[in-house]
Amino acid sequence: MSELEEMLLREDRGFIRILTINRPHRMNAMSTELGDRLIEEFVDANADPSVRVIVLTAVGDRAFCAGADLKARAEEDKAGKPFQPLLSRVQRYVFEVVLETFKPTIAALNGPAVAGGCELALACDMRVGAEHALMGLPEAKRGKGAHFANVMLPRLIPSGIAYEMLYLGEYINMEEAKRWGLVNRVVPKGEALNEALLMAAAICENAPVTIRRMKETAVRANGLPMSVALRLNEGVSPYTSEDRVEGVRAYVEKRKPVWRGV
Repeated sequence: MSELEEMLLREDRGFIRILTINRPHRMNAMSTELGDRLIEEFVDANADPSVRVIVLTAVGDRAFCAGADLKARAEEDKAGKPFQPLLSRVQRYVFEVVLETFKPTIAALNGPAVAGGCELALACDMRVGAEHALMGLPEAKRGKGAHFANVMLPRLIPSGIAYEMLYLGEYINMEEAKRWGLVNRVVPKGEALNEALLMAAAICENAPVTIRRMKETAVRANGLPMSVALRLNEGVSPYTSEDRVEGVRAYVEKRKPVWRGV
């Protein structure tokens, strides 16, 4: 396994793709190379018909992701290397790729998710947090941007709470995060991945065509006027799918449905 492959591990468990950030020596911080690997893996999982749910986590319990690798950036600044904003690069914006993945995504927060790590978690559909984890956006304390969070956070929680997190740059614990809906579940230390996998397995019991339609419509309808959003027709239609026929038949016959994803 190459160094690039080692920084993001991949494992399949049935229909579930597990992606694990593996940079514990740097608090699982985001490097340019890791961002590129995340893009590659989410694009691959999105296109793989055997994958129905993607779970994103990290090695250890010290951090889910500490955001940008500031030590590496300081060295690059010292060497005079220009900074390239995420939206000015050749490849797609990593948080945008995660957000627009049409398969359900769950972030298993095995530890603190801060700065870009918090944004990475926010790009996922759902979040499970270990009780010792924290979430926060300290960019205002570092002179950085938090561009994705600037757009995403006020869409997820009350604007006043979003602005407080952005302007003050302070961290919140998992109980606070759950109160505001930033995490779905809080579990004991070491159990975030297990809980996320239970959620993923439950999703896999449901019709994949329907789940895909739900995800694509929800993402693309965000911000659209209601009259426009109701007329979206994203992806394969569950109404005319074989899975719809199978789901009704299985219910009538009192058996478990066998989904084909078509």
